[in-house]
Amino acid sequence: MIEKSIYENYQIDFDDRITPTADDYTFIFNDDRELYLDSNKELANVLDDFDVNFCFYIGNFMGKKAFVANVNSDESFYPLYEVYEFNKDLYLMGGKAVLINDWYISHRFCGRCATPTELDEKDMMLKCPKCGQNHYPRIAPAIIVAIRKDDKLLMAKHSYHDNIRFALIAGFVEPGETIEDAVHREVLEEVGIKIKNLKYERSQSWPFPNSLMLGFTAEYDSGDIKVDGDEIVKAQWFKKDEIIRYPSDISISDWLIQYFIDSI
Repeated sequence: MIEKSIYENYQIDFDDRITPTADDYTFIFNDDRELYLDSNKELANVLDDFDVNFCFYIGNFMGKKAFVANVNSDESFYPLYEVYEFNKDLYLMGGKAVLINDWYISHRFCGRCATPTELDEKDMMLKCPKCGQNHYPRIAPAIIVAIRKDDKLLMAKHSYHDNIRFALIAGFVEPGETIEDAVHREVLEEVGIKIKNLKYERSQSWPFPNSLMLGFTAEYDSGDIKVDGDEIVKAQWFKKDEIIRYPSDISISDWLIQYFIDSI
């Protein structure tokens, strides 16, 4: 996973009245949330080649103005998963840009009264001039936890993962619960055990589609593994040399697995 801050190369700003020039950076996304890059796998200001839904100034990236644009196109662009493998900085900024793109698409009309919204002068927020509803960019907090029992790591097979054999326990935070509550609940629901010594380690923005991943470590406390048979079809304890690593280190899950391996 990327361990640098997005703010090493980016400064927040926003305005829907500014238009890009040939010297600016434009993050152009199609409806599949894929990023347009030129033949050199670099950003290109080619908005005239597309049917543009909107173009929105989102701040400064690498010393230049940065924009996000949504276009109608049947072309296949680059999924952000692929961008990560050849340009980490572009992926990091692209992750922010696609989330702003999603927000602007979803809230150009008020979800409460359907009135066209307006960009706030102070905050990155679309406000409704009729009913006063405020629409901020949305992220969904989610937890992921590496659970240790002596020299073994708990990993589970998820029913919705076709290309990953086993993964760490993860899940979304429910309304009304704390982050810590979410970890204990998800573990108990998915594999039927209780944990102790829960410790927050680090977080990761995860734009697939809009999560903030909060990474934890914990120790086994009690109970026998019992999967739900729906979301989780199998779970077991692995020694470090039995773990099959992911093909990419893009996710915080890979960092947590490496953290466990290094601690043995």
